[in-house]
Amino acid sequence: MDFSSLETWGYLAVAFFSFGGSLFIVAAAGVFSYMGHMDFATAMAVAMVANFMGDNFLFYLGKYHKKDIRPYYAKHKRKIALATLIMRRYGVWAIFIQKFLYGVKTLVPISMALSKFDFKKFIFFNIFATVIFVLTIGLSAYYASEQIISFFKVIQAYPWIAPLAMVLVLGGIWYLFTHMTKRK
Repeated sequence: MDFSSLETWGYLAVAFFSFGGSLFIVAAAGVFSYMGHMDFATAMAVAMVANFMGDNFLFYLGKYHKKDIRPYYAKHKRKIALATLIMRRYGVWAIFIQKFLYGVKTLVPISMALSKFDFKKFIFFNIFATVIFVLTIGLSAYYASEQIISFFKVIQAYPWIAPLAMVLVLGGIWYLFTHMTKRK
């Protein structure tokens, strides 16, 4: 058995990063499935289970270990405030919305737990939110694989594009979140 191949470690990577809520690993699993390196159904099932468990774990920490995690989210008061606003404004839809919002996706379950949201209700809606999230990202990446592969070939030919694109995307996300969390 070859322990250096994507086939060996790919599903473990999908589980590990999906637990943390990464949409990029789900997209990568969709592309690798298209290329024949992974089984699509297995990769999506692993991503669903890990993502579901990750959000439930965050909710559990917020519900039952507030004092233990307080130092970790003390630095993110603006993001917690944004997550709380999203939760109050959209209710259970916040569970669905947070899956797609990079930067606050880990804070919404904690914020919901801190607001005494019912754990069983969170688990119930989290099942559906996880399925929708993973299938939306995974299927989108699977069906857009040709374009994604072409994009990476361009980046391979012109390596300066990748850092420039990364700076622009991260800068845009940073600007958006700082603008959204400022007091008006």
